[in-house]
Order: sequence, then C-alpha cells, then structure tokens
Amino acid sequence: MTQQNVHTIVLAAHLDDGVLSCGGQIYQLAQAGEGVLVATVMAGDAGGGASDYAQSLRDRWQLDTSAEAARRAEDAAACAVLGADYLHWPIPDCIYRGGAEGGMYYQSDAEIFGPVHPGEAGLVAEVIALLRSLPGAEQILAPLTVGNHVDHIFVRQAAEAVYGGRLGYYEDYPYAQKEGSVAEVLERTGSGWEATVHPLSEAALQAKIEAILAYRSQFSTFWTDRADLERQVRGYAERVGGERVWQRE
Repeated sequence: MTQQNVHTIVLAAHLDDGVLSCGGQIYQLAQAGEGVLVATVMAGDAGGGASDYAQSLRDRWQLDTSAEAARRAEDAAACAVLGADYLHWPIPDCIYRGGAEGGMYYQSDAEIFGPVHPGEAGLVAEVIALLRSLPGAEQILAPLTVGNHVDHIFVRQAAEAVYGGRLGYYEDYPYAQKEGSVAEVLERTGSGWEATVHPLSEAALQAKIEAILAYRSQFSTFWTDRADLERQVRGYAERVGGERVWQRE
C-alpha cells in the first residue's frame, strides 16, 4: 500500500520498528496533512520453516505458522491508528534466514544482536534495490541501529547507500531506553552528529500508545501491562523531549 504524495518515509526493519520509534512524529505529520509511508523491509513469510529458536519466539508471541501474516495485519492496524500508509516487503526476518544447506543463520538472542553472518553478504544489495523503488519524499528516516540488531544494520547500510546525507536517523525504541545506548552508537559511528527534537503533543503520545497496542503479539516482549507500556513510552518521551532524529552536521 502506498500513497501518491509522500512527505516522510520511515524505513523499518521489522513490523513494529517504525511505530515504536517514530509513532508520535508520524501522527503529527499525518494530522498536518503530510503523507507518511512506513516501509518495512523484513516483513516476508518464513519460507523454509522455523528453527527451534524461531519457534520459541512464535510461542512467546502466541502465534502459529501464520505468524508473519498476523504481524503484517498488526502493522496495518497500527499505521491506521496514526494515519500512515504502509508497505511490506518480502524479505524474511533474520530468524527465518539461512543457507542452502538448511541451517538458520541466527539461532539465539546473542546472534541476532551480534555480527552479521557472512552468508548474508548480498543482502544489502537486495535491500538497496527495494529502496530504489520507493517514491520521492522530503524526509527519509532510517534506524540509528541502537541495540545492534542485524536487520536494523542491513536497513541502515542500504539506506545510506541510496540516500546518503539526506538521511535522518531515528532512535531504535525500546532499545534506546537503555542508559548510554544512543551515545554508544553515535561514538562508534563517527563524529558530527546533531539531534533534532520533535516535541509530542498529548494527542500524539496517546496515539502512539494506541498504535503500539495494536502489536498484540509483541506486547509481552517489552511490557507487563498497559500501565507499564504507558509509563515507559511517556517516560522516554519526557527524558528526550519527545522523539529525536539524528543527522550528520
């Protein structure tokens, strides 16, 4: 799903990253009549099946073999809450990717937040080709890669290859909540960073919370209940002044 006049494109690795990290901005842009497109790169079906690790995540999500379709539906519902359009690309999540011999590349939490597997050397080029199919937009937002998730790294590398200095980088939420995590990424990736803080209205904060609630399968991964979700989302917004976008000076 795309729209004709796009002001902002939010590039997401997974089916929740864009809303979790930029939900308030998305809502405020949409309310101002500016078109927003949330493009999720790793939104495809499992294809070759699920490893024990991937199945353990599906069990936690309380989803069966139709997990990816269910997650796409959640993302569509969340984007509707914010007034954004969405686009789902067919690359599978890293937990479903593997080599020709059938072994999965990433089979633990440590591996999905660790080094990129050498078998995936060609994936950035695949993502670049997808990004080049997008419509023009005034603003492009990509993950800063707080948390070091391999899929976020692929999206950032591809986005930099296509958009270069035009890119804005959002703070990957909720990983950005960890003290010092944003500063660590900025220091690791060189100097010359400058932040733009986007204050969020109460309506935008509430819309972001409602949109996050649409990701029912992901809820237990990050929060204990709605009160905990609201406390964390509002707490981080208060800490940074809303939502921050980083750019090279």
